[in-house]
This record gives sequence, structure tokens and C-alpha cells, in this order.
Amino acid sequence: MTGMSSDQTDAAVEVENLVKKFGDFTAVDNISLTVRRGEIFGFLGPNGAGKSTTIRILCGLLRPSSGRAVVGGFDCLTQAEEVKKHIGYMSQKFSLYDDLTVEENIDFFGGIYGVPRRKRAERKEYALRMAGLEDRRDTKTGVLPGGWKQRLALGCAILHEPPILFLDEPTSGVDPIARRDFWDLIYRLSEAGNTVFVTTHYMDEAEYCHRLALMYQGRIIALGAPDSLKKKLYSKTLMHLDSSDLLGSLEALEGEEGILDAAVFGSGLHVAVTDARAADASIRAALDSKGIEVERLEVIEPSMEDVFVGLIEEEERKAS
Repeated sequence: MTGMSSDQTDAAVEVENLVKKFGDFTAVDNISLTVRRGEIFGFLGPNGAGKSTTIRILCGLLRPSSGRAVVGGFDCLTQAEEVKKHIGYMSQKFSLYDDLTVEENIDFFGGIYGVPRRKRAERKEYALRMAGLEDRRDTKTGVLPGGWKQRLALGCAILHEPPILFLDEPTSGVDPIARRDFWDLIYRLSEAGNTVFVTTHYMDEAEYCHRLALMYQGRIIALGAPDSLKKKLYSKTLMHLDSSDLLGSLEALEGEEGILDAAVFGSGLHVAVTDARAADASIRAALDSKGIEVERLEVIEPSMEDVFVGLIEEEERKAS
């Protein structure tokens, strides 16, 4: 563990100047980060940003081109087999066997992960209880709804009590209520001392993490706690507009003085402005001239999505 400062001794994951190339394509472009023990660390970014590639390197499944990655004190390049014993891994595919029952899946993964025989029954009951599947242990996994499958996959990934969990897009394709329930489980694991490294492209989920890395085109473009990123990276004033004509409003505000940017957000618009009071008057006037009714117009706190979209636009401006 040479070259690390003393405040990093509590690190579960340490990454220094990590690079992964596939031929001429750089999937991971010189990233560095530290994840503390017990932390829920989020990796946020669009598909193709390099999140899954990084996770696979950290899980000992892919060799880096250069740089260094240490997980649980083990080097991902030279001690990949040790890394695999000390982590739990769950991908968006869930990797469960649909033709096995819930209980049979748990038994199978208990064997794969080398759970000692004397502990298997106790760990199985823990997984069933945690996933809320005690009454469905004899159900074929293939007929479970997505949210239940997801919880079963998490239960299987922690059978061997790994201190560090890697969850790669774990909530992809499940409904919002199942996603919220799943995050409750993640919090419980973190409170019990587990480190959870989670990738997501759902911006609302970023708010649930203790800290975040925003990743774009293989690079980390911002790193920090969600609230501090919002304060630091979003300097404009943001307003939410609901009106009787969404697209008409977007057109009406284009090029309007004092309006920096407007984008569709849910059923309304998020409008970035230089001065809220002046913008309030000009927005109302611009919409009124087009016969569009303002239903709600108020200053709001930026969301993680606002921050991320703003950052990516800035990166693209720099590139062009």
C-alpha cells in the first residue's frame, strides 16, 4: 500500500490513474478515486461512459491497460482471485437461473461462493429474510416480478458476507417502487458496515449516494457529495415552469433576454436564468403573447440531472 496518504488507510477501494483501452478506443481514461469503508459510492453517467468497464476491472474480471486499482487491500491486477473472494457482484442481468426455485438459486450460489457448509442454512435464511422471499422459497425464479428477482440477486451476491459490494446498474428495468425498496436494502447494508459501489444512469438515484463520481466518455468530470456538487457546479438560478403548452413554451422562451437555457423536465420546463425576478416578468410576458397560460413558475433547487446535463454541455462546448 505504498504511496497512499494516511487518511486513505480506511479505504475500501483505491484507484490511481486507471486506463483501459480496447485497441484504439479508450474506455476508461486515467481515472483516480478513493471509496471509504461503509460508504455508498455512486458511479453516474450515460451508457458507454466507462462505468461497467471500471467495475469489471475492480472485480478482477478485466485487466487494466495501465494504472493501479486496489480493492479490500488486494491489487486487482496481481491478486484478482483474492479480490473476487472479498467482494459481492451483481449486474443488471441479475445472473439468476430462471428454471430453479428461489431456494435452489440460493443453494447454488452458496456453493459457488464457497460459503462453509455449517453456515449455509443460516446464510440462506438471512438472504430469504432480507429479500422478503421467505414465503416464496419454492417459487420458480422465472415467474418472479423484476423487483423480487432483483432482491434475490442481491441476497445471492452477499451470501459469503463480502465487505465490499459492486452493483452494476442493479435497478435497470424495474419499476420505481421496486427501485426505492431496493435502495432501502442498500442503506441497511451500508449501516451494517458494507461498502457499496453502485453504477446507475438514473439521476434520482444519485441523490441516495454518500458520494458520487460523474463519468463521461471514460473520464470523471466531477466527484463529491450530491449536495456539494449541486452547490459547486450549478451557479445559475433555476426555475420550474408548468404551462398549458409545454413545447409552445419552449419555443416562446428561445432567445428571450435573461434566459440562459430551457429544457423539458417531466411535464414542465426547467429554465436557467440570470435574475429570477426579471425572468419571472419576461417569461410571463413571452408566454402571454403566445396565448399560453402559466400554471406554476417558481425558483427551485437544481437536481442532479440539471447538474449533470450542465456539465456535459460544458464538456461538449470545450470539445468543439
